[in-house]
Amino acid sequence: MRPIGAAGYAIVGAGLIAIAYGLARYAFGLFVPSMRSELGLSADAVGIVGSMAFISFCLASVIAPLVVDRLGARYSAVLSGAFALGGLTLISQAVDAITLGTGVFACGISTGLMMPALSAGAQAAVRPDLRGRVNAVMNAGTSFGLIVCVPAVLLLSGAWRIAYGSFAAMAALGVVAALFMIPSSSGGWNRPAGTAASPLDTRRWLAVGSLGVFCFAMGVSSTAYWIFAPDLVVEIGGLPERLTGLLWLVVGITGLAGAWASDLGDRFGAHTTQALALVSLAASTVLVAVAAEHVWVALLSAAVFGWAFMTLTGLYLVTGIRLLRDRPSVGPVIPFLAITVGQAVGSPLIGWTITATGYVWAFTAFATLAVVIAAASFLFPRPASDAVAEGGTESLGKGGIDGSPT
Repeated sequence: MRPIGAAGYAIVGAGLIAIAYGLARYAFGLFVPSMRSELGLSADAVGIVGSMAFISFCLASVIAPLVVDRLGARYSAVLSGAFALGGLTLISQAVDAITLGTGVFACGISTGLMMPALSAGAQAAVRPDLRGRVNAVMNAGTSFGLIVCVPAVLLLSGAWRIAYGSFAAMAALGVVAALFMIPSSSGGWNRPAGTAASPLDTRRWLAVGSLGVFCFAMGVSSTAYWIFAPDLVVEIGGLPERLTGLLWLVVGITGLAGAWASDLGDRFGAHTTQALALVSLAASTVLVAVAAEHVWVALLSAAVFGWAFMTLTGLYLVTGIRLLRDRPSVGPVIPFLAITVGQAVGSPLIGWTITATGYVWAFTAFATLAVVIAAASFLFPRPASDAVAEGGTESLGKGGIDGSPT
């Protein structure tokens, strides 16, 4: 396979992440009303079906490093894409909760496998000093997936089978792209073949544990917006339901700026970047709660939230990979799994809090949690940048993603 370079790998990786995360994972909730109506599903059934993605994501994340080590980056990415293709196709043809849940479960497996595979492949395709930027760009592909999802919801909300059929076609293209453009192994720029990964000492264990705690806490604090912001602007603000799709479109567009998460962390420090993004996440959460009736305020809060959330996930991804440089397929697992578990814990918590106190106080409480996490950012792990750790000579701030002058 001819090397595609850092820029090409970032583009292909972002596209694959858009499929695995944006289409296979986050699109489901947007189509639930029409699915529920056509299939005659109860609220309990929808809840169980939705939980399948979380369960399969966690299971796939745990075994992803073993899969990548055995199959290599290319075929692990192909396998992830195949699960997305199969899951999306099953959803498009679902006739009951069982087939729908099976499709959602398969999509969750795709999500759990994709980033570890791409991270391992970056070891071969990307120069060491550019890996942080490339991983952040790939992570921002989730936002691109959301951007694709929302117009589909607005235009095809009642034709969800057609929408999911088109998503499946995109997943098929992703499988082909992974087969021909992702390196077969994580060799190349990585450590020499046959060299064992160094054992984790106490200091690295503490750093990885600290990262996991921050990711979990951020996952909890972000659930208020992800789960209930659309409901808030409709029920409390009295805004039209169609606006909820527009909110996620804005989240997706501004989330693309999360591609610069690695650069911000390298320039200003990971702890400072995290603090700024968490305060922004808190501000967006409070803003949508106190002024839900104003459409432009709601859209502004969505814009801030999109940037903050994707910057945080990008920063956590890069930090995890840098803490575990000799385990490139494990690095993404720690932050993404911790965030997902945090969201699973936060979902019922925000529901109970809203029931007990109302939307404004509940959103304020979760925003306060984000501020508390931001205040503890001085404890955030600070691994050396890829350029420093691997002896790269190019400055991250002096060129484009492939190191060429901009």
